[in-house]
Amino acid sequence: MSRRPYDRSARAFEQACKLMPGGVNSPVRAYRAVEHVPVFIASGKGSRVYDVDGNQYIDYVCSWGALILGHAHPEVVKAVRDAAGLGTSYGAPTIAEAELAVQITSVFASIEKVRLVSSGTEAVMTAIRLARAYTGRDMIIKMEGCYHGHSDSLLVAAGSGAAEMGRPASAGVPQAVAGMTIVVPYNDLSQVQEAFRCHRGRIAAVIVEPVAANMGVIRPEPGYLEGLREICDMEGAVLLFDEVITGLRVALGGCQELYGIKADLTCLGKIVGGGLPLAAVGGSARIMDLLAPIGPVYQAGTLSGNPIATAAANATIRLLRQMKPYAQLEHRAAALEQGLIEAARAAGVPLQVNRVGSLMSCFFTDRPVRNLADVQSADMARFKRFFCNMLDAGIYLAPSGYEAMFLSTAHTQEDVERTIDAAKEAFSWLDDP
Repeated sequence: MSRRPYDRSARAFEQACKLMPGGVNSPVRAYRAVEHVPVFIASGKGSRVYDVDGNQYIDYVCSWGALILGHAHPEVVKAVRDAAGLGTSYGAPTIAEAELAVQITSVFASIEKVRLVSSGTEAVMTAIRLARAYTGRDMIIKMEGCYHGHSDSLLVAAGSGAAEMGRPASAGVPQAVAGMTIVVPYNDLSQVQEAFRCHRGRIAAVIVEPVAANMGVIRPEPGYLEGLREICDMEGAVLLFDEVITGLRVALGGCQELYGIKADLTCLGKIVGGGLPLAAVGGSARIMDLLAPIGPVYQAGTLSGNPIATAAANATIRLLRQMKPYAQLEHRAAALEQGLIEAARAAGVPLQVNRVGSLMSCFFTDRPVRNLADVQSADMARFKRFFCNMLDAGIYLAPSGYEAMFLSTAHTQEDVERTIDAAKEAFSWLDDP
């Protein structure tokens, strides 16, 4: 398979490493898992990105899922330009913030009030603080393999069972903080029940990605989300859905619309910001009204509700409501899924494709993938070779077997067909050095 030139990216990375830890501002961008030079992107348009070496790619990263309308959508760009022309930041209330709150509460049935913040990490941190204040309890349950940002209480690895407190998964996280979090396997209700039994009256919230997408895409088993809702109701705990990835992605109202389940608190990010740094936490008024300035839970942010970000967010949600693109996205994604499965089968390569709507992952294994242990049993060496082969063929995937692929409304049937053709060749070269 022919190799593309990455000379300018290599030089840019060498320089970046002198000035930034690892040469990047978010770890996965360093491409360490795939042992490749990080690709430095110069521009994007529609379904394509272009790197500093002049290489063109069909993009399935889409800014890690944020760009459901593709790169540089004309109406979003216009909204950003118009807003920037009036000023970049005020640190004061704007009409656009209220407009965005109306849009969010109108598409998420469980959200009565919303607080805008600047990142998914900040949204989740705020939601957990609210849950603790609301219940008067300290502990939380999270699912193994689900990522909810880099706040201390969520960078936690599992203990030996539901009875044992979590342990730090990052240097700098105190054991005392990690010990307030219990980590159980995704898709396992019995372990959630056991955690409540072992820590009776102490658990404030259960936080979950309703469709896991940070260990690759993992679908909830039938009855899993319903079971979490029932357990939280019985135990007086808050059910917290992290829909930073799935919100506005799998349906306009996220997983809660798709599966017909209401969370008590919901965290949104990525798409809700229209490609700019904006996120949100929302939920029932009885919980949200605990936030300052009317309640005792403090949260603040200089750039929260930034006018440029809210302009992009409002434009994006308006377009999604007008376009109703989810049937088209389902059709395109299903075609890509089937094409990848057939290409792998023809090449004799074991492959599982997990998909929910326009969100999917490829796992090099012959067994179903339903939790982190299953993901870890997949052949990551094969994924690394697949990634490099696809990159050389002009297909831009996330540089980790623990991440997802995203389609946008800009992806065409031709893009899908070209991707399947590239995969056929990539699979045929998969076991070559």
